[in-house]
Amino acid sequence: MAAAPIQIRFERFDGALGIAPARPPRAVTPEEKPALIARIRERLRALDAVFVAHYYVHPDLQDLAEATGGIVSDSLEMARFGHEHPAKTIVVAGVRFMGETAKILNPEKRVLMPDLAAECSLDLACPADEFAAFCDAHPDRVPVVYANTSAAVKARAEWMVTSSIAEKIVAHLHAQGRKILFAPDKHLGAYIQKVTGADMLMWNAACVVHEEFKARQLEELKLLHPQAKVLVHPESPASVIAMADAVGSTTGIIQAAQRLGAKEYIVATDGGIIHQMRKRLPGVTFIEAPTAGKGATCQSCAHCPWMAMNGLHNLLEVLETGRNEIHVDPATGERARISIQRMLDFAKVHLPTLKGSGDA
Repeated sequence: MAAAPIQIRFERFDGALGIAPARPPRAVTPEEKPALIARIRERLRALDAVFVAHYYVHPDLQDLAEATGGIVSDSLEMARFGHEHPAKTIVVAGVRFMGETAKILNPEKRVLMPDLAAECSLDLACPADEFAAFCDAHPDRVPVVYANTSAAVKARAEWMVTSSIAEKIVAHLHAQGRKILFAPDKHLGAYIQKVTGADMLMWNAACVVHEEFKARQLEELKLLHPQAKVLVHPESPASVIAMADAVGSTTGIIQAAQRLGAKEYIVATDGGIIHQMRKRLPGVTFIEAPTAGKGATCQSCAHCPWMAMNGLHNLLEVLETGRNEIHVDPATGERARISIQRMLDFAKVHLPTLKGSGDA
């Protein structure tokens, strides 16, 4: 007799998020950019600092990270790179949880960010006290959290996952007969549940960028570009994922474009990643997937407003003043590191080439 289908249940301990509007950084004119970059390079050398940047920040910052011996990647690889690099200071261009992850893995180093108010909608939507209550209400389930969470949430979890290894870890737990409590992204959780068949109870939150991708408008765009392959991040709604030629993490999407060999791609994730895709695949056309319907003020607004808070001016200010240092309570950091290390140890066996493991 076939097993009964497993039902996905969504829960949410609602609380006021208190999200402050994202502040754009001071604009950079073409005339002042060379001097700014030269000064930043000088300060990085003077501070024995390495600069790491996420795929979603401004191209100027991505190029600067690569040009100064840093890295452009997902948040976990940014933190691991900083840990392995001999520099005493890690400068993180991204959002706050990325700086926290870097500090958790590198407690002995100083971690700076251009703007500490650069948040993540998934992190904000999963307050640590409410998540703890969620876990307490379901003691029979193993808490698995996405990287896009605070240090305190990671400290309460048994496993932290990134989007490319989440499926393997959940499948591993499912094979052991474990039931999963997954937070915070409901779309990523639903995708993993569909692939693995695991019994999963999901926190009800979504990324503000990926939540806005629209299947109907994507269908219309496909009609205009019938040869284009569709690349989708698993944080997107199921109706968008269903149209994908490849579903993957940030790094996975880049790798899919290299593997599939198409001349055109429609990309359903933060548009910042397209800078790296164009650099690696010159001559290939990349189109941002639509996030709004007819009559909207923009047809693709696929850009995280908090990632956009990183800029050359506030990067230089941090390097000159030492402000915006990330601090994580040592006890919280030690507990959070357990969930991260558990994933890293699993990856050594199941994903020997962890580099570029991927997240939002």
